[in-house]
Amino acid sequence: MSKNIPYKIYLKEDELPKQWYNVRADMQKKPAPILNPKNGKPMTLDELSVVFCRELAAQELNETDPYIDIPGEIIDFYRMYRPAPLVRAYYLEKALGTPAKIYYKFEGNNTSGSHKLNSAIAQAYYAKKQGLKGVTTETGAGQWGTALSMACSYFDLDCKVYMVKCSYEQKPFRREVMRTYGANVTPSPSNTTEIGRKILSEYPDTNGSLGCAISEAVEAAVGHEGYRYVLGSVLSQVLLHQSVIGLEAMAACDKYEIKPDIIIGCAGGGSNLGGLISPFMGRKLKGEADYRFIAVEPASCTSLTRGTYAYDYCDTGMICPLQKMYTLGSSFMPSASHAGGLRYHGMSAVVSELYDQGLIEAVSVEQTSVFEAATRFARIEGTLPAPESSHAIKAAIDEALKCKETGEEKTILFGLTGTGYFDMYAYQQYNDGTMSDYIPTDEEIMKSIDKLPEIK
Repeated sequence: MSKNIPYKIYLKEDELPKQWYNVRADMQKKPAPILNPKNGKPMTLDELSVVFCRELAAQELNETDPYIDIPGEIIDFYRMYRPAPLVRAYYLEKALGTPAKIYYKFEGNNTSGSHKLNSAIAQAYYAKKQGLKGVTTETGAGQWGTALSMACSYFDLDCKVYMVKCSYEQKPFRREVMRTYGANVTPSPSNTTEIGRKILSEYPDTNGSLGCAISEAVEAAVGHEGYRYVLGSVLSQVLLHQSVIGLEAMAACDKYEIKPDIIIGCAGGGSNLGGLISPFMGRKLKGEADYRFIAVEPASCTSLTRGTYAYDYCDTGMICPLQKMYTLGSSFMPSASHAGGLRYHGMSAVVSELYDQGLIEAVSVEQTSVFEAATRFARIEGTLPAPESSHAIKAAIDEALKCKETGEEKTILFGLTGTGYFDMYAYQQYNDGTMSDYIPTDEEIMKSIDKLPEIK
């Protein structure tokens, strides 16, 4: 182990970020505007404020301010679990026999077990500040729902969670953590909303999807006075809050003169990937440094690598605003993979635009290979990773092995977004040899993409 670089690098409390970083301010070509589905025109602050808290709606539309102050109450909450460590994977390097240096930013040291709490507490704070009774949301794997439940409990807000049906059944303990924090958890699609009943009538055997759950959560929010909808990924406001991941990672790297060559993150809606890479991307956009960015998505839900860059609904029920993004179509129903947090039909507008400009690469990986990498990592590094994070681990190992073949001493940084201790049903299937891979056909994808809305 090197004498110069500690195994775990922690910033001091006074070195924690005091501002979020808004990468859109440094993008010459901005993401396309969010459109009102009723008239096809860009959404105004007043229109967005019907669904979101007003301050969050303002953040969603802000493309000019590179830095936004983090309120003191949120910083105080961050101190419960931040700073999060930047870890040098010495043991993984040795096991792989690679000349590459591997680092990972670990976000699992909190009750939610993931990075999701970084945005959950911000959104709960603004809801409380606005005087709301509560919020509604969706959750895939359950990490976002857990994080939001914890944040709402902290601010004494009501929390209604629509959990994707297959995850509700696969991850009962994560569901119970939400209920322990006082949240009401409903499997989606459900009979409690109009859109849920419609989806069930069209797809009676569906396992659910994030798009379905979003539709139900939005309907529940706009149908109850004193409630607003909050989202754990995709939105620009979420990437803004998650920039604390990249800001901390960059500060730790600068402190020890570490220069990443490759930065890797799993990609579902884009929250952790965008949060990790945004500050580094800012340096690249300003010509201050250069990095190679890799987004890793499941082969079962490949919005970047097989999707279309177009305006689409953010939800299956087609009641949310339209966003230009890489998408498989809002009606796409992904298979019931164990990486529930990556089962979204589209991708963040920010990540999509950066990918379209060639500033980000994307790869897709099969489920069994992901769990092979996860198991390998757990045995070597001692942390059981979440299925979502394990996509980044798989890609990091692949890149490190390429360095072994070429002899290049590259520095690799990836995001370990959370722990997998509530994902043991998935690990059981892998260990029993009953896990399978599902890759949708071109025909399945085109069937959904053919239904994209026509935007002039």
